[in-house]
Amino acid sequence: MASIRVHTISLGCPKNRVDTERLLGVLGRGLVPVESPAEADLVLVNTCGFIRPAVEESVDTILAVLREVEDVNPRPVLAVTGCLVSRYGQDDLRADLPEVDIWLSTRELEQWPGLVGAALGKKKLDALGPRRISTAPGYAYLKVSEGCSHKCAFCTIPSIRGKHVSRPLDELEREARLLVEQGKVPELVIVGQDVTSYGHDLGMKDGLKHLLDRLMPITGLKWLRLMYLYPAGLTDGLLKHLAGLGRPLLPYFDIPVQHAHPEILAAMGRPFAKDPSLVIDRVRKHFPEAALRTSCIVGFPGETDAHFKELKAFVERTRFHHLGVFPYHQEEGTVAAGLPGQVPQATKTRRKNALMKLQERISRERLADMVGTRMEVLVEEPSPEWPGLHVGRVWFQAPEVDGVTYVSGPKVKPGRMVQADIEQAQSYDLVALT
Repeated sequence: MASIRVHTISLGCPKNRVDTERLLGVLGRGLVPVESPAEADLVLVNTCGFIRPAVEESVDTILAVLREVEDVNPRPVLAVTGCLVSRYGQDDLRADLPEVDIWLSTRELEQWPGLVGAALGKKKLDALGPRRISTAPGYAYLKVSEGCSHKCAFCTIPSIRGKHVSRPLDELEREARLLVEQGKVPELVIVGQDVTSYGHDLGMKDGLKHLLDRLMPITGLKWLRLMYLYPAGLTDGLLKHLAGLGRPLLPYFDIPVQHAHPEILAAMGRPFAKDPSLVIDRVRKHFPEAALRTSCIVGFPGETDAHFKELKAFVERTRFHHLGVFPYHQEEGTVAAGLPGQVPQATKTRRKNALMKLQERISRERLADMVGTRMEVLVEEPSPEWPGLHVGRVWFQAPEVDGVTYVSGPKVKPGRMVQADIEQAQSYDLVALT
């Protein structure tokens, strides 16, 4: 195949990035990445449409690309994919942005290669994979499922990506082996809208256990990280099984609890609606050393000062390693959008800032305990701050969402794992020396 110059922009979550990488993989050896849309034959914008700010970012990105290629002749093919398309539909978007050549929704992932190939005048883009990794050296995402079958009152994902559909075990094992054994990727990060539900739709009672049994023995896999663990899915039985696995599985738990007060959790439609402390205690019973990440929504309809006070006290007690805080957005088409007691934006912002200030102190205190220890660091890329300094991560830092570890010294190179002494702790980051 002749070379195809491609400029890609992937917005939103890691699951979107995987979709982008799979499409790029179809272009094969002929793909030539370029830095500017104006240099490209194909510009691919993979959008997010989960909440209003993401929709606005997606539209602004498309408009920026169109401005950049306005005077280019011949103009590159512009393909817009992802959740924005799935949420609002091709017809409405095409009416507003007729300059876009192809609109591709997440409901037609298998058709992306053929549609893009036709727009480029190619006939060989007829199957997905293998992926072309776009993350920093050292790690890759493995998306194990598509969609979500939960009915959280605030969430647009089921309407955008459909019900939960697990990928077959054989397919996932094959892809993982390609990434680790041939791509020399030491860390796999497992993602899905609800990883604990993996395999349920395939008739597997313990789908996640079966998946890990396939992945754990892969030669060269050093770290295996689980993200998006739905609280109700973290049963004693599953946790006991995970505790018996050992490395490369990391004792890292990303559990989006969303809130702590039972009244707000019930209004959100969360199945684990009584006390999220129960799942935290359950995890720590099996993994005393666990690193915990969560996300919380502040300003959900009906949230009072008393409700927020309980959420803040929960965060103080739990002392998460990592915390994301998001102000509630009133999204059209969701149950929560019609609930009474919508909270003013200023109140949401104040509560978010208060929670993040608390978490900054907790994180700073936790990281201070690491100073003087020796830890394994996965090196990702050189830091622009000064020559010899690199950006990496230790085991309790997930890519893109957590803090980082700045590391320098002999043998520090992107993609490598090095032993380093933790010399300094900041609010969210570490500094290490080999």
